Amino acid sequence: MVRQLLADAGEHGAGRRYLIQHSAGSGKSFSIAWLAHQMIRLEKDAKPVFDSIIVVTDRRILDKQIRDTIRKYAQVSSTVGHAERSGDLRQFIEQGKKIIISTIQKFPFILDEIGNEQRERTFAIIIDEAHSSQGGKTSAAMASALGKAGEAEEEETYEDQINRLMESCKLLPNASYYAFTATPKNKTLEIFGEPDPPACAEYSAGRQIDLPAERSLAGGTVRHLAFHNYSMKQAIQEGFILDVLKRYTPVKSYYKLAKTVEDDPEFDVRKARKKLRRYVEGHEHAIRLKAEIMVDHFHEQALAQHKIDGKARAMVVTNGIKRAIQYFHAVRDYLKERKSPYQAIVAFSGEHEYGGERVSEATLNGFPPARIAESFRKDPYRFLVCADKFQTGYDEPLLHTRYVDKTLSGIKAVQTLSRLNRSHPKKHDVFVLDFLNDTKTITEAFSNYYRTTILAEETDPNKLHDLQTDLDGAQVYSHDQVKEFVKRYLDGVDRDRLDPILDRCAAVYTNELDEDEQVAFKSRAKGFVRTYGFLSSILPYNNPGWEERSIFLNFLIPKLPAPREEDLSKGILETIDMDSYRAEKKAMRGIILPDEDAEIDPVPGVGGGGKGEVEIDRLSVIIAEFNDLFGGIQWEDGDRVHRMITETIPLRVAKNTAFRNARKNSDRENARIEHDKALRRVMRSIMKDDTELFKQFVDNPDFKRWLGDRVFELAYEEADGAVKKIRL
Repeated sequence: MVRQLLADAGEHGAGRRYLIQHSAGSGKSFSIAWLAHQMIRLEKDAKPVFDSIIVVTDRRILDKQIRDTIRKYAQVSSTVGHAERSGDLRQFIEQGKKIIISTIQKFPFILDEIGNEQRERTFAIIIDEAHSSQGGKTSAAMASALGKAGEAEEEETYEDQINRLMESCKLLPNASYYAFTATPKNKTLEIFGEPDPPACAEYSAGRQIDLPAERSLAGGTVRHLAFHNYSMKQAIQEGFILDVLKRYTPVKSYYKLAKTVEDDPEFDVRKARKKLRRYVEGHEHAIRLKAEIMVDHFHEQALAQHKIDGKARAMVVTNGIKRAIQYFHAVRDYLKERKSPYQAIVAFSGEHEYGGERVSEATLNGFPPARIAESFRKDPYRFLVCADKFQTGYDEPLLHTRYVDKTLSGIKAVQTLSRLNRSHPKKHDVFVLDFLNDTKTITEAFSNYYRTTILAEETDPNKLHDLQTDLDGAQVYSHDQVKEFVKRYLDGVDRDRLDPILDRCAAVYTNELDEDEQVAFKSRAKGFVRTYGFLSSILPYNNPGWEERSIFLNFLIPKLPAPREEDLSKGILETIDMDSYRAEKKAMRGIILPDEDAEIDPVPGVGGGGKGEVEIDRLSVIIAEFNDLFGGIQWEDGDRVHRMITETIPLRVAKNTAFRNARKNSDRENARIEHDKALRRVMRSIMKDDTELFKQFVDNPDFKRWLGDRVFELAYEEADGAVKKIRL
């Protein structure tokens, strides 16, 4: 792959674009480092092809990882520079450093310091995870800083300013782009990918031609694909990564909700259903039960089986910070109850209110956030509970099991689950236990990136014509207002001279458009800005009207209030309680992905629909439908409680190792102490079958004492592993 890239760069020089689809976990950092190292000495006509190689990453963890890898190849300090502060990039270029590393977060600010004196130099810009590193604003910042288009004329007219802005958005002619990604989006493929058929290569490179004629030359639809592809399939077959879907196991949750009010109020069905789902999945009893499933599973399936030579780690992926903190406490508490020697770490951003106090990573973990990754590799830590952090861009070969309680789809699903695939000499398999997603969703997500990902067709620029026509037709603004606003903006006037124009347009939007029209206008405005920001970097022609509206709409959109919408599901959580909850592991199933290249669609059009119709129904109906939708098991059983007290509970207590040892090796009093501990654990798990029985045990001391006496007698009279059955 590196040889192919170097050969093409040596032949064509700067000004090219390359997309490398490189499967996650299969050595992308080393490929980037080796490419940068080899480019240092690349020459054409006895001159260096590139004056500097700039490596751009989009996360700090990857930044350090790539920086360290590059330094292994190029150990001379005069060769490599890490641009951490404003001005570093310009200084490193002037000092002659050949490889410069920066994060995408810093890059636009650093570029402001570069100036235009670099336009005569040539650059190779290597972008890690291109799909998140090439937004329209970042591309414009790169161009205006490094390219000729960034230089302002002394006596610029309004037309000159617009033309310069449009040129500054285009990819630089004095730079070649090497975009690495495991999961290319449609935009990434269209900007950096190879056109197919190849007759469109000159159009793809930005040649100034008539677009319809070029499309005709192509003979129809133009597709785009990567210059080089090291696929997930190939990486798995060659043993560089593991198949994360080979032992994928979904967990089905069953709920039973109960109405707690006498009357039967009405609510918005769609919103109510979402709130009820969040409520049951985040209920303390559900969290506790799922945490127990995770901890028990990891001890039995990873630790007991000596996975990764006994060094296996597990990650819990959660739906938000509050859920992560809940899980951290539940996992931590249950580990203590199991008398496990292992502990959990939690990872989230900022400080948050929990249990009446402010908590952070540091206060919960007992050490600074910077030490989380390092500590996780050491005992006693085996569980990492995350809210967004460490789910992507995290490379830990000891990670063996992932517990997912977060909705995943598309690229996010691939990135999140692929953290497991890192190889290790003692790592032969991985495991996913998923509480919220199903095999169909995960299969669809991975299928797009298992082999080669192809853009089915290019984005049609006519979308922008259509959007502009619709936006202009709404008459929220006039052509003169757009012109005047953009002129003032380019002249650098203060904000108090820009806002009056925006405020007048926002007033028209609020007072003269109905709710459906407001939704449609705002949706189209956002679609126009997003689509133009993308197409402006690749279209071989300029359209001043589009550039003007893009500037104007970027300022107008934040001024447009969202249509007022009454929450007709408000208060529903105060009317219900969770009667029962059950989580059941389904059969482990290896997901087999289709063995074929995948085509993805171009940037979609923007719909202009209004608000959907609100469906209102009674609380009793909503609960009944919810229980039917997420229940699916028979909760009613007249003899269930009797069997639980006389058979199920005593048998489970009798199987407890600590109780059995105390009964065998100690006196009756010590056996009762261990029995009471075991009974508490069993009763917590009983909650999944009968919340009322659990509540009686917790809230009613007489019942708790009565139940304890009877279960102890039954469990203590165990003979040969069986529990005697007596009548209550």
